[in-house]
Amino acid sequence: MVQNGLDITSLKNCVTALEQSIAIFGENTTNSDARMKDVLRSGVIHNFETAYELSWKYMKKWLEANIEPNIATGISRREFYRIAAENQLISNVRDWWDFHEARNRTSHTYNALTAEDVFNAALKFIVTAKEFVTVIEGKI
Repeated sequence: MVQNGLDITSLKNCVTALEQSIAIFGENTTNSDARMKDVLRSGVIHNFETAYELSWKYMKKWLEANIEPNIATGISRREFYRIAAENQLISNVRDWWDFHEARNRTSHTYNALTAEDVFNAALKFIVTAKEFVTVIEGKI
């Protein structure tokens, strides 16, 4: 979909890929061996990482196109999410901050506990990401 110069097709595709990887994990891990679970969990984590990155970048694009150019320049991610919430792109700043922290931990997913924490964040993120896609679709 392209309106007002913002094409969210790649964002929608990434969120769909995350949703599908979560579904495949759920369908294939009840009787799977540990290696299969690790591989499928890694896929969910990778898709979370990509969907999160595109989500905040599309927030930034929308804010810069509709509120103020360079609005995100030189501010913290927490402040950025506060601005996004003020402009009704997101509803919960804390959740997005938590997703940001989980995304930062994706480089440490070789640690089983960290991987499980990030995986759980991905399970929570999918609902929030789908809500964000719906909101931004309504704004473009």
